[in-house]
Amino acid sequence: MAALRYAGLDDTDSEDELPPGWEERTTKDGWVYYANHTEEKTQWEHPKTGKRKRVAGDLPYGWEQETDENGQVFFVDHINKRTTYLDPRLAFTVDDNPTKPTTRQRYDGSTTAMEILQGRDFTGKVVLVTGANSGIGFETAKSFALHGAHVILACRNMGRANEAVTRILEEWHKAKVEAMTLDLAVLRSVQHFAEAFKAKNVSLHVLVCNAAGFALPWSLTKDGLETTFQVNHLGHFYLVQLLQDVLCRSAPARVVVVSSESHRFTDINNSSRKLDLSYLSPSKSDYWAMLAYNRSKLCNLLFSSELHRRLSPRGVTSNAVHPGNMMFSSIHRSSWVYTLLFTLARPFTKSMVCASPYLACRSQLRMPGSCSVTVHPILTKHELCQGLQLDEQPGRPSDPHTCTSQQQGAATTVYCAVAPELEGLGGMYFNNCCRCLPSEEAQNEETARALWELSERLIQERLGSPSS
Repeated sequence: MAALRYAGLDDTDSEDELPPGWEERTTKDGWVYYANHTEEKTQWEHPKTGKRKRVAGDLPYGWEQETDENGQVFFVDHINKRTTYLDPRLAFTVDDNPTKPTTRQRYDGSTTAMEILQGRDFTGKVVLVTGANSGIGFETAKSFALHGAHVILACRNMGRANEAVTRILEEWHKAKVEAMTLDLAVLRSVQHFAEAFKAKNVSLHVLVCNAAGFALPWSLTKDGLETTFQVNHLGHFYLVQLLQDVLCRSAPARVVVVSSESHRFTDINNSSRKLDLSYLSPSKSDYWAMLAYNRSKLCNLLFSSELHRRLSPRGVTSNAVHPGNMMFSSIHRSSWVYTLLFTLARPFTKSMVCASPYLACRSQLRMPGSCSVTVHPILTKHELCQGLQLDEQPGRPSDPHTCTSQQQGAATTVYCAVAPELEGLGGMYFNNCCRCLPSEEAQNEETARALWELSERLIQERLGSPSS
């Protein structure tokens, strides 16, 4: 009562009056919980009515929410120059009336990665994302970093990777994020990366195989293989082989392989229905950039399925994803033809080009039924959209079309990496956060095994030792 009066409010609801020794508190995302100082416990339900509540609306004009050195939330009334640990919105709480479960899909193509991670705390988790300096990879890495995870950006271009790290730290200076060199077009680089990662003596809970090349002109890597095939498939295959012991030691762990719907438009078996290396790593005369990309994406699906079959008994699951229909990104920059195509299609696509700041905050709160944990309240989709339009990078005009869409591209990847309902499940393919059937060829277990064995042989022939 005294606290309410101090906050400028009066308690007029006798039913909600707390018994002696109880205190009403709120989390930073607006949920009400109750602390019993006599028994030193907390709970979500009101001790008299048994109801759950949350605060409604924003803080009154002139009020601001802050956190003290002990992680406790307090409120500052700048108009009357006073502070209180009581949320002034407690006078306007509403009952939390759980609705019956619905069969409607929880997430879809308009969902953002931040919405999927809302309220989740990944402190102590290690996430590795390849190709994380831009596009989907950057949004994936940033979303995890802003929710407490230790995120490693594995990139070929360290200049751009360090810029990406700086952009994340500008949004939250306490983010635990770093960049490491990884060139998937060079098997020795993959090997050196794995050695450097293992030297850190950290776990690996989520590995996102995101990096890819698109519309690349024909060329051979230093290892003598066509570049698209090695970057999009073989490099990731070797990376997972080298880190599989770390993944198994960190179980439960998840691998997410970014594929594409374009896998449906190709095959990698010859007329005898045998896996053909000349299809995967063609000569210059037989090369077509789009076909090479499609085949590499089919390899991604086959690899993910076979990886799950082999490692799921050891607590490591793998799923493949398509990020969304007609994703506009910088992946096409290798060809002016595809640049023109993507430019014409841009009004009808999601955009991954503009990377604007997101706001997130974290605080230490003692939550009901637990020890002191970290809470990361995230902006609502509407607020996020407003923030994107207002906080464009300097010198870059605001584009309403890109509002939240760069986050949408990372949503399916993040969903497969964290969804509780996918715990222990894998070997599946997701599009717009929804499971769907891949092509018949992508479901061919015999082809998947043949691709795995071929990949092992290609690596062994070039490095002179077993890939694992």
